[in-house]
Amino acid sequence: MGGCFSKPKPGPDNSHPNVLKELAEELSEPLRLILSKSWNTEDISEDWKKADVSVPVFKKIEVKIEVVLPEKERAKEEMSPNGKASPIIYKANGTSRHFQLEEYPVAINPYRNLKDVVEASVCYVKDLDNGQMREVDLGCGKALLVKENGEFYAMGHKCPHYGAPLVKGVLSKGRIRCPWHGACFNIGTGDIEDYPGLDSLPKFQVKIEKEKVYIRASKQALQTQRRTKMMAKCISLSNYNISSTNVLIIGAGPAGLMCAETLRQEGFSDRIVMCTMDRNLPYDRPKLSKSMDSHPDQIALRPKEFFRTYDIEVLTEMQVVAVDVKNKTAVFKDGFKMEYNKLLLATGSTPKTLSCKGKEVENVFNIRTVEDANRVVKLATSKNAVVVGASFLGMEVAAYLTEKAHSVSVVELEEVPFKKFFGEKVGRAIMKMFENNRVKFYMQTEVSELREQEGKLKEVVLKSGKVLRADVCVIGIGATPATGFLKQSGINVDSKGFIVVNKMMQTSIPGVFAAGDAVAFPLVLRNNKKVNIPHWQMAHMHGRIAALNMLAHGTEISTVPYLWTAMFGKSIRYAGHGEGFDDVIIQGDLDELKFVAFYTKNEEVLAVASMNYDPLVSKVAEVMAAGRAIRKRDVETGDMSWLTGKGS
Repeated sequence: MGGCFSKPKPGPDNSHPNVLKELAEELSEPLRLILSKSWNTEDISEDWKKADVSVPVFKKIEVKIEVVLPEKERAKEEMSPNGKASPIIYKANGTSRHFQLEEYPVAINPYRNLKDVVEASVCYVKDLDNGQMREVDLGCGKALLVKENGEFYAMGHKCPHYGAPLVKGVLSKGRIRCPWHGACFNIGTGDIEDYPGLDSLPKFQVKIEKEKVYIRASKQALQTQRRTKMMAKCISLSNYNISSTNVLIIGAGPAGLMCAETLRQEGFSDRIVMCTMDRNLPYDRPKLSKSMDSHPDQIALRPKEFFRTYDIEVLTEMQVVAVDVKNKTAVFKDGFKMEYNKLLLATGSTPKTLSCKGKEVENVFNIRTVEDANRVVKLATSKNAVVVGASFLGMEVAAYLTEKAHSVSVVELEEVPFKKFFGEKVGRAIMKMFENNRVKFYMQTEVSELREQEGKLKEVVLKSGKVLRADVCVIGIGATPATGFLKQSGINVDSKGFIVVNKMMQTSIPGVFAAGDAVAFPLVLRNNKKVNIPHWQMAHMHGRIAALNMLAHGTEISTVPYLWTAMFGKSIRYAGHGEGFDDVIIQGDLDELKFVAFYTKNEEVLAVASMNYDPLVSKVAEVMAAGRAIRKRDVETGDMSWLTGKGS
């Protein structure tokens, strides 16, 4: 372990329990500055430099660090189940967090391995104006150089989510928003601040010498282009029996995983258990319809080693059938019961099924798992596929299967696809793109029967009388919240089955939080109207806010909804919440599939969608995030000066 004091003073047991206290007394402000940060190795390195001290190395010792958090008020209860005091105390709001250095190492110098360091002059100071970004090459990898308010910052140049070039993104008020899917990163720290994605950007050192800008970076970081935040581990498992946990997370999607990771990032060191009905660890579910033949390991959000390293326990193929909030107990389908102290409900949704004759025929699928998606591709290859429902899932599946199947047909009750979400004009443009790729549509009709031969699907019969040959059928007609098991729990659920939460993702029951597709929450953009937004990005943010408030941070959700869909190599990006729009203002060319569509109600812009117009949606998202209203008159003329604050 690295130390930073003049002479160690061992105690009677030859240990050093007061090492950090002595360090604090000797270094005062520099050490407190370091301990107050989130263990960002770049910042720590800089802070040691400011302290102007040498860094001698001492024999590895085990100590506990007590970090006092200057927050508003003390939490009323310990994060420990069944009333027993935990050796690892985490009480948020002005109390101590205890870490064990062996479990939570502090990297004093991120460039200790000089072979892993590269330093290069990348430009002159005059080459960048304020508000500009530039991708620069250090010889063994690229970095993103940013100038804002006269200061230079350097970090990874690719979004850790899907690798988008951030230089094409939007720089605004100290953060960069990804041009593809809207993730946001702090330019000072590299930390991710909005989603999707789990990892942050690596941060690099910048210095100015003789009007030249130099970047010093880790070669490894230049290659990986991502940084996983430092996390605590559970060091009190011996305090628990198998049927007791501090935090129980029901559901292992992005909301559940983000909750668990945020708790660990905040130093929470007690037991965390996630449970899921799926057989796989958390994975990138949007790829089930966009890249259907993916292997579970290819789309895993984190590898198995991650969960072991940070003591996040995942119980697979486990279904919760009841929650007893009075006794803080979850009951599983097999009769197993688990006590909890804090609970997150992140159960997502359940796909709707057909109610017609023959609905139990083999080779009819709702795409819920990797195995479902893989099976559909195998059955559809060189065969006839029918997709029921022109939803996001249905249309993405249809697009993916066109290169595999002999024929692809889409059955939809509406007149055009996506009419309620994107509007009729955009819907027709998308429909034309599909028809140009051999997809046949059967609109304004429903399925009346699924016919079988030897138990397997043979034909899909429509109410219009049309009979479609079908070897496989995918159902994408919507979903309902997976909250039926809460009926007797006392947790407030609305008439549609959504769990009602406040801005802190807290349900009607203290200590019980909810996140993801199954919740109705107050959306700041719509004057805190309770809405359900089943977006991948939103689930991430829900999970983070829930975790912070389990620790009594008092953090309220404030984010701009952002989604995307991909079909035939083209993407539609969307930001805002357009529910109830009464007009669509379109700029660009729908026939050329290069357009932007603004969704308005009365005189206000509620949402925006675009195709081949990056990074316009991310720019609009930043305007919305800043709380600026966008008026219908702003977008009708085609003048986009309002995006930079120069318009009305």
